[in-house]
Amino acid sequence: MVDIKYTGDALWQRIERAVEIVKDRLRRVTRGLNSADVPYAVIGGNAVQHWVAQVDESVVRNTRDVDIILNESDLDRAIDALAKEGFVYRRSAGVSMFLDGPDAKARDAVHVIFAGKKVRDEYPEPVPNIDEFELMDDARTLPLEALVRMKLTSFRDKDRVHIRDMISIGMIDESWLPRFSSELQSRLQQLLDDPDG
Repeated sequence: MVDIKYTGDALWQRIERAVEIVKDRLRRVTRGLNSADVPYAVIGGNAVQHWVAQVDESVVRNTRDVDIILNESDLDRAIDALAKEGFVYRRSAGVSMFLDGPDAKARDAVHVIFAGKKVRDEYPEPVPNIDEFELMDDARTLPLEALVRMKLTSFRDKDRVHIRDMISIGMIDESWLPRFSSELQSRLQQLLDDPDG
């Protein structure tokens, strides 16, 4: 049984703090990479927040992760730039990440994937290139179509939830199907046919 430690105002303060920690991590990462002129793109839940908020803020979900795409050739520059923001580079079990301080855990890290490479061998498509990007404030993110392609490629539970959120507010519909390969079309059609999961 879980021991409940916080209730009332204390609980809300902890929730707000948890959200702010992720936002601060995102700000520091993008500031460091921007100041060193290292190309990148914010992906994952933070990128989805950016796009969804433009249509309907009530559908925005909080995320505990900060995920980015880098060019592998820029990794050394990124390591130097993010060290100035307090991040420590680690590669563990084939995963590249920037820990938020020397004593941080992997769940407190910025997770990195590399442009043009497959995250997993079984994935149908590689990670998009980051030559084209959109700005969310001062941070770079993928254009919407590239982000949706990534979500359809990985197709984990959270990816399906993000795509269903976009479907629910009319950002994605059947007109998007021809943009993707047959395998990704099939995945999108599955979500269009069952938008409530």
